[in-house]
Amino acid sequence: MSDLPSASLDRLVREVAQSPKYRTLVPEFIARIGARELAVRGSFKEAVKATKRKLHQVTGAYVQEPAQYRRWLESLRAARSLGEDSFRAACREVMSAHASSRERLTILERFYRETLGSLAPIASVLDVACGLGPLGIPWMPLVPRARYIAYDVDTALMAFLQDFLTLAGLEGRARAEDVLGGLAEKGPFDVAYLLKALPCLEQIAPGCGGRFLEELPARAILVSFPVASLGGRAKGMPAHYEAYLRGLLEGKPWRVQRFAFETELAFLIEKG
Repeated sequence: MSDLPSASLDRLVREVAQSPKYRTLVPEFIARIGARELAVRGSFKEAVKATKRKLHQVTGAYVQEPAQYRRWLESLRAARSLGEDSFRAACREVMSAHASSRERLTILERFYRETLGSLAPIASVLDVACGLGPLGIPWMPLVPRARYIAYDVDTALMAFLQDFLTLAGLEGRARAEDVLGGLAEKGPFDVAYLLKALPCLEQIAPGCGGRFLEELPARAILVSFPVASLGGRAKGMPAHYEAYLRGLLEGKPWRVQRFAFETELAFLIEKG
């Protein structure tokens, strides 16, 4: 980004952020994508359009309707006062608003029990590119008052999740930051989540996967991939993503467990 005229990049970020879909994204994230597009597109207008397309692919495509953060929080608070079963039902309802977390609803209890069983009880979690994933906390094998740090690029989402983490009774922090620029939290954490996140990170910064796995400050990493596109087409995705991950892990002395679910392919990587 340093080789580009700062005025052009600043202008692109301002223009993209005027869109209601992207106005709550952290500027650094828009700038990361915009810088690449400015470098390869024939005009400023084309770069703006291409930046918006990429933002849609990695963020906007997962949400069909505008998020109702205030209403969701009120519902969650009311359910919390009624007991654990009501709270879980409210969490499931909110998770249904996001395509990625909605796909996990049918396997929710099994997913965390099976993938994290060997690590339980877990005292600290680093959730990267989290989306609405933290709403799955009631199903995770966490100790009381566990430390839970979540990262994503949407400031409104992270404000909602900060309130949710408090409501869930965790020592949590929701950070709106571009994780490709580095993590403020240094750990170490018991486990880091990269749940269906690596494909999106690779779209933004091709070739970043191996470095990202190396640098995550966690003893274990739970990585997962979708088994079908948002449109429902499988297209050999499980085999493709497994080969991709195995390539990243080649030569590393890490222990890997594989978990195949109906809607998600997961791997627990233990660094030792």
